[in-house]
Amino acid sequence: MKLHNLQPAEGSTHSRRRIGRGPGSGLGGTSTRGHKGAKARSGYKKKIGFEGGQMPLQRRVPKSGFKNINRVEYKAINLGVLQTLAESKNLSVITVQSLIDAGFISSKQLVKILGNGSLTTKVNVEAHAFSKSAEEAIKALGGNVTKL
Repeated sequence: MKLHNLQPAEGSTHSRRRIGRGPGSGLGGTSTRGHKGAKARSGYKKKIGFEGGQMPLQRRVPKSGFKNINRVEYKAINLGVLQTLAESKNLSVITVQSLIDAGFISSKQLVKILGNGSLTTKVNVEAHAFSKSAEEAIKALGGNVTKL
C-alpha cells in the first residue's frame, strides 16, 4: 500500500448536492426550499422567541415582581463560624481581611454577622453589618463591635 493507492471505504463518501443548477439536476426550481413563505426567501432569519405568529411565551405570561436596583447584599456569617475561626487561628480580633484569608468571603462581598451559634471567647469583630442578637452576644462577652 502506498499513498497514491489510498481510497476511502466503499459508500463512506457522498458528492454534495448542487442546489439551484437547473431542472435537469432535479434540484432546480425552488431549490429544496418549498413554495413561497419567509423560509423560501434569501436572508431569512427567525427572531429569537418567535412562535410563528402565535403570542410568544414571554408576552403571554404576566409580569410579576420587582427588582430593587439599590439592594445591598451581604454575605451572612454566623457567630458559630466566628468561634471556630477564633479557636483555629487563635484570633482576638476578627476583621474582614481575616474572613477573606480564611476563605469565608471574597474581597468584593459585604459581611453581616448573624446570631446563630454560640460565642464563648471574647473577640473584637469588624464587619459591615450586625444583627441585634449577634451584637448583644459579642458585647455580653466583653468583645467590641465595629461597623465599617
